[in-house]
Amino acid sequence: MSLADLEFDYINPYDSALRINSVVLPEFITQGVLCLLFLLSGHWFMFLLCAPNLYYNFRLYTRRQHLVDVTEIFNMLDWEKKQRFVKLIYTVILLFFSIFWMVWTALEDD
Repeated sequence: MSLADLEFDYINPYDSALRINSVVLPEFITQGVLCLLFLLSGHWFMFLLCAPNLYYNFRLYTRRQHLVDVTEIFNMLDWEKKQRFVKLIYTVILLFFSIFWMVWTALEDD
């Protein structure tokens, strides 16, 4: 949303970058904890589905490319929007599989 607001000039670049950067690290931590929980609980399929996103987040963090730069936000606006959209679709697919496996397991016990 913040990128769309920036594109239509409803918000300034500093506020947009501040909003985006404030949720990046909690997103990475949540993804890592979720992947670790899948690994420890023995859900190998879900762990394998989460692993590429975890690797991508780790790679961004180690290369220090995980934060949005205020001065370059307009140059990278299309790329950032595409990247965030792909991550959103990936997360929705993971959510769908998680709900599916939860319902499957609950019905299998009966």
